[in-house]
Amino acid sequence: MIHFTKMHGAGNDYVFVDCFDREIPTDVPALARSMSDRHTGVGADGLILICPTDEADARMRMWNADGSPGEMCGNGIRCVAKYLYEHRQIRRDVLNIATDNGIRRLEVRIADGRVTQVRVNMGRPILEAARIPTTLTGNPPLEVVLPLEERGDLVVSAISMGNPHCVTFVEELSDEFVLNVGPQIEIHPAFPNRVNVEFVQVLSPTEVRMRVWERGTGETQACGSGACAAHVAGVLTGRIDRTAVCHLPGGDLQLQWPAEDDVYMTGPTVEVFNGQWPGRI
Repeated sequence: MIHFTKMHGAGNDYVFVDCFDREIPTDVPALARSMSDRHTGVGADGLILICPTDEADARMRMWNADGSPGEMCGNGIRCVAKYLYEHRQIRRDVLNIATDNGIRRLEVRIADGRVTQVRVNMGRPILEAARIPTTLTGNPPLEVVLPLEERGDLVVSAISMGNPHCVTFVEELSDEFVLNVGPQIEIHPAFPNRVNVEFVQVLSPTEVRMRVWERGTGETQACGSGACAAHVAGVLTGRIDRTAVCHLPGGDLQLQWPAEDDVYMTGPTVEVFNGQWPGRI
């Protein structure tokens, strides 16, 4: 039996497994696929393991719903901070969590003994094309034409927040963009490691609305790293200010990018339920 906790940040939901007192499961990709299935499993956008480490309060390791590994998850890491504070009794206002993209600093905000909001330092955006990675031109690749066989050319910007993102600004959000164009971009040859795809509608210099097609999962209710990437792209192309709010289907994220500095994101964290997974994977 595997004890798990289901949590979400702005509707971006994950199954979390505490590996402090148990060994890491032997076949994590298979476990991620089984538990994430919304018909026969727990139902989630992916699986996150909370592991011990000597370099921080914990290490976050994540897998998407299709079993593919992910380097970073902005909504997931906020939930890890909530778990550490409430379940592991690490009662500090500031927590440090190691990821595949380095150690992230998180500030927890408490109401009635519970973590309701977390502010996370997401690090500096990666703007060099080779490190994103993408074959699109420019460092960063901003407002570059991406040819799509079934649709024609689309103007996009590529940013990495430790994981690759392709941002396109649209006049209006639609299923056509997210559900049809999103999957095409995810596997486009211009992105050798596949890519997360953000469609962004600018409402004002301090407010945007966004939908996202996540690599290895499909459309999700929110994507924290994607919101940060869209924010950076919006600032660099002169569309939005360095402090703005991003409205996603699952909730709002507050974003800040001080000049030549790290990107900061603040958003909600919710524990949904705990359970026991019967598999031995």
